[in-house]
Amino acid sequence: MGLIAFLKTQFIVHLLIGFVFVVSGLIINFVQLCTLILWPINKQFYRRINCRLAYSLWSQLVMLLEWWSGTECTLFSDQATVDKFGKEHVIIILNHNFEIDFLCGWTMTERFGVLGSSKVLAKKELLYVPLIGWTWYFLEIVFCKRKWEEDRDTVIKGLKCLSDYPEYMWFLLYCEGTRFTETKHRISMEVAESKGLPKLKYHLLPRTKGFTTAVQCLRGTVSAVYDVTLNFRGNKNPSLLGILYGKKYEADMCVRRFPLEDIPVDEKEAANWLHKLYQEKDALQEMYNQEGIFPGQQFKPPRRPWTLLNFLFWATVLLSPLFTFGFGIFASGSPLLILAFLGFVGAASFGVRRLIGVTEIEKGSSYGNQEFKKKE
Repeated sequence: MGLIAFLKTQFIVHLLIGFVFVVSGLIINFVQLCTLILWPINKQFYRRINCRLAYSLWSQLVMLLEWWSGTECTLFSDQATVDKFGKEHVIIILNHNFEIDFLCGWTMTERFGVLGSSKVLAKKELLYVPLIGWTWYFLEIVFCKRKWEEDRDTVIKGLKCLSDYPEYMWFLLYCEGTRFTETKHRISMEVAESKGLPKLKYHLLPRTKGFTTAVQCLRGTVSAVYDVTLNFRGNKNPSLLGILYGKKYEADMCVRRFPLEDIPVDEKEAANWLHKLYQEKDALQEMYNQEGIFPGQQFKPPRRPWTLLNFLFWATVLLSPLFTFGFGIFASGSPLLILAFLGFVGAASFGVRRLIGVTEIEKGSSYGNQEFKKKE
């Protein structure tokens, strides 16, 4: 094992990376808070600043995927579709099977210059997660309780506010509503059977309300819907902890572009269109499992240096005073100061682990586990 590979497995290195992410995130959140005074003066200037502040935080996670673990991301699409990446407002539909599916999506947004302005329809619980939810709040992310009767007005208002967004945005929808598990899949297929809908093998039944509302509210702003089906070679099931340990994965993403004018305006017809799309996504996953490849031309957009340079900047700014401070604590010989410092390190370790836990499938929500108690 080489030195670099050895360092990637060391807890103290993980802790330092986590320290840089957490402290830089808190600094970024504070700056975002200060930018609120710009909203009534120049809303678009406020938005442009916050896009770049968000990029400075999220790109640290992208750096871990691209530079630390060396994970490869391959697109399967066509040249006409790839030529439009980063040059239009779009809605992204992504399967929700893996712990790092969002990170693979962020990698693509970074390579095409829209990471800072990427959006998502997120569960409201994430709003209260430090760094993640706080950063999203300043980015005007649309949060929902996943109870349509309560969410309708909030979601419509949030989406309409994005109609004049100044930077190209990719608005992500996890139409399945929650991550795939065998239990949720069984229940979901029972619901499909009760509604007379075709069963899916690799996906949960899509929840259509969020999709049809997003399409309706963003018509005139969004140019297309990108359907993205993600899988990992070798039947791997990667995790954020695996990425932190430097494990390399190979992600394949099949991307299909659907012009928004091809999607029905009528809500019921748009819902049927989405169900048909998920049947096609299921067929794509079946093909991948059998042949180990998606259809379409292969593209490997080159990684850019900005994620690495951004992390090195924050690491230089934050770790230098940390090392100086820590050395001074131990040089003092004071048991009380040393214990306090070790307590701080322990608290930081706990905080980093909790943030990583947000991505873990087994710690995901129980949403979708209640049979027939909710109607779409």
